[in-house]
Amino acid sequence: MRSSGTSPGAPSLVRRVPPCKAFSMMPNPARSSREPILNLPSVVAWSIGVLVGIHALRSFLSEETDFRLLLDYAVIPARWAVAYGGVEVQEVLNALRRASSPESSSLVALGRFVLQDGEGRPWTALTYAFLHGSWSHVLINGIWLAAFGTPIARRCGTGRFLALAAVSAVGGAVLYAFMNSLQIIPMIGASAAVSGMMAAASWFMFAPAEWLPEGRPTLAHERRREGLLDIVRNRQVLIFLGVWFAANYLFGFVQPFGVADASIAWEAHVGGFLVGLAFFPLLDPLPPRRSRLPA
Repeated sequence: MRSSGTSPGAPSLVRRVPPCKAFSMMPNPARSSREPILNLPSVVAWSIGVLVGIHALRSFLSEETDFRLLLDYAVIPARWAVAYGGVEVQEVLNALRRASSPESSSLVALGRFVLQDGEGRPWTALTYAFLHGSWSHVLINGIWLAAFGTPIARRCGTGRFLALAAVSAVGGAVLYAFMNSLQIIPMIGASAAVSGMMAAASWFMFAPAEWLPEGRPTLAHERRREGLLDIVRNRQVLIFLGVWFAANYLFGFVQPFGVADASIAWEAHVGGFLVGLAFFPLLDPLPPRRSRLPA
């Protein structure tokens, strides 16, 4: 047995540290207080900076130039439907005319202008994610990106983080265009990419912690991802997903407190979420946890 004490007369094995040196080895509260509040991975900080910077630069553009920017780089489902889905331009215009809203005549004129060249502009499946409809829109997406992008970046690294963001953005754009094939209003925002990050994080953030060889429990981004059946049985994951889908329903259909923004769409959120959920296991550098058998 080992004892923390020493017997009288035995040579001391404890190293004596002078008081001044012992004091210097203690944590410095002033040094700790200077640590950054938000210790974001560089790729997450740069991503948020790019989104904010692009929106800030757009404020210096004229309304006409900014409008042309939206038409060139936003997702317009009717444009894809005409270019790739075999839909006739006249079919889109007739659908716009049948709309009972007072803006129907303006939408018809916009439809003629956008669809006149017949180009699909497939790059908009990515570029739309860099544009936002308002400062509140870009700031909310930035907050969620910091919250859920951080564990993904720490776990997977820069390349896989960007790959997940890209495929989630494309998935959101495709599902939105599929469900609104005759829509002529531009759709923009990084919400689909952020939703993909949220879905990816749900694989491991709520998994049980394990002890590492150095004697500490795993952090959230270090935990091995659970199997799909274990996720379904995990109450925390179900609550998280339930709140997320309820929030999408609330803002997509009910629009509480007058909140309405044509530049965001629940279909894009769901599309990005589903793609992120399916794609993350292919990117995850850590091995999965063995499935836990029900008791």
